[in-house]
Amino acid sequence: MNLFIYSLTYPFIWLFSSLPMRVLHGVSDLLFMVVYYIVGYRKDVVKDNLKLAFPDKTDKEINKLAKKFFKHFIDIMIESVRTFSITEKEILKRYTLKNPELINSLAKDGKSIVLVGAHLANWEWSVCMPLILDIDFYATYSKLANPYFDKKIKQNRTQFGAFAIKTSETVKTLHYNYSNKKTGLYLLLSDQSPLIHKTHYWRNFFGTKVPVHTGAETIAKKYDFAMVNCSTRRVKRGYYETEFSLITDSPKEFEDYQLTDKYFEITEKAISNQPECYLWTHKRFKHQHKFDEWLDITKNKRKKRKTKTS
Repeated sequence: MNLFIYSLTYPFIWLFSSLPMRVLHGVSDLLFMVVYYIVGYRKDVVKDNLKLAFPDKTDKEINKLAKKFFKHFIDIMIESVRTFSITEKEILKRYTLKNPELINSLAKDGKSIVLVGAHLANWEWSVCMPLILDIDFYATYSKLANPYFDKKIKQNRTQFGAFAIKTSETVKTLHYNYSNKKTGLYLLLSDQSPLIHKTHYWRNFFGTKVPVHTGAETIAKKYDFAMVNCSTRRVKRGYYETEFSLITDSPKEFEDYQLTDKYFEITEKAISNQPECYLWTHKRFKHQHKFDEWLDITKNKRKKRKTKTS
């Protein structure tokens, strides 16, 4: 059945992705009308997120911003499909790196890099970075249930030289490369909400206290990797520019969670510059009222550990 579904649908996906970008954006305009005005996909979630993030904005401003977000969101979905047939020349024209020399300089010095970023602008086209950067580029992906589509997505993400690794195998791959003195750049989009029982740290994100991922900082400190942020902005429709900023090349000098704080400070600023380009459909603030619950869970874990060791 998986093969049948793949064989039936993939040719249409590829043919659709091969249409000129202006046609694809025309389709995006039509889909926006359906998604926003008829289906109303996660409209309430988006508006609630925007109200929390920008409490000073009026309802009229929130509605206007939500509409701009959905227009961009549908564009991203369409542009993601485009990667099935996009050429090297076209993607380099549409997705540019402002200062690749920062990454290349660290790579020249033999430094591996944890590259942190947010779901901002077009994160899917970051797969073209290996065409410009002088370091092996590793990007994580979640395995799909359909093995044929899973294989195709993996091929799609590696077409420009990236190494695609399953999210569950990130640490294993990283440790293997480190043990064999093989440098690499590891892209980790670190802005989504972690599971409560796997949370180690809470901080304010746009004024709301939420749990945050700390894996990038942990990796950087454990292996002494440089930690670099990448912020992508929308230049105009279908065109994006990514800028790198060094968080640190000596992570062990920082106290716990200081690097995570630096990342989120940069992220908040980037989002504020183009709020319509952030992924507001995911429930980033869904655990905002669970801090006390997390404290109880943490205390119970500590008690159990003490009981075992006593």
